[in-house]
Amino acid sequence: MAVKFQDYYETLGVARTASPEEIKQAFRKLARLYHPDVAKNKTTGEAKFKEINEAYEVLGDPEKRRRYDELGANWQDGANGGGPFATGGHRTRSQPPGGEPDFEFDGTGFSDFFESFFGRGRDGFDPHRRSAGRPSGAEDAFAQQGQDVEADLLVTLEEALRGSSRKLTLHRPGNDGQTARTDTYQVRVPPGVREGQRIRLAGQGGAGRGGAAAGDVYLRVRFARHPDFSVQAADLYCDLDLAPWEAVLGAKAKIPTLDGLTSLRVPPGTAAGSQLRLRGLGLPREDHTRGDLFATVRIRTPGSVSAEERALWEQLARLSTFKPRSGGAPAQPGSSS
Repeated sequence: MAVKFQDYYETLGVARTASPEEIKQAFRKLARLYHPDVAKNKTTGEAKFKEINEAYEVLGDPEKRRRYDELGANWQDGANGGGPFATGGHRTRSQPPGGEPDFEFDGTGFSDFFESFFGRGRDGFDPHRRSAGRPSGAEDAFAQQGQDVEADLLVTLEEALRGSSRKLTLHRPGNDGQTARTDTYQVRVPPGVREGQRIRLAGQGGAGRGGAAAGDVYLRVRFARHPDFSVQAADLYCDLDLAPWEAVLGAKAKIPTLDGLTSLRVPPGTAAGSQLRLRGLGLPREDHTRGDLFATVRIRTPGSVSAEERALWEQLARLSTFKPRSGGAPAQPGSSS
């Protein structure tokens, strides 16, 4: 069965000509609506959130978007001709080397379309096969350890913070390429898991030959895009939008964190681009402390004003001694904790 084509533009509700900023805004709007922590229907919300994440994973990356756009109307030729879209079903596939049958996964968070075109082997990451050394006994002359199997696992930042248990189904191939056996696992995602870290299911990979041990299953963690945060190591970063008077006079602003809303003190004279720090509200570090949350200030101006507001702005312009292009702008304030 051919892989089902995913129209990522339709998923995000944007035109194919959409700008990067339009794509980002569409993702954020939908991700906030369907995030598993806020969706009214958790099951539907989780499935939709994964679809939105996958779409933004591609369209939010210039190189992936270019490759995706090149598919055009000819994507079906690849699907029907055994090209990059040929598969045995609508599941995440792990293609081992050497032309052996596929292992297929349900529950990783990625569609078979994404895995076929942007997953391992097309993103610099291949499943590998491990062979045991040849034993001295003649009866085990052809013993070979079973192949290791790898797949990507989509993990939310909330899961990375608190840990979770995920249901994963592995469909094992038979000699004829059809599913010979299906196993279901409860996979523990530990708190503090890192992007790129591999979770190992020992002995759950391909069967060994000649009495050799079975291979392992490795799940490579990929963080789901979050509508509010980006990640650097254990630190989180978000945008903080301020009105001009809030930046000048200072303010208390409500901002989201992985622990819920909190208040942040904005010092008077805060400049655009300043980073205000909230300690201990990032992701877990290896020493079991938590990273920090940094809010990057963006100063927003109104698109239109009333006649009364305009008169006040004009009065401020007459009274103010501030000269932004004279080189006398105040220095940016330091971090706030």
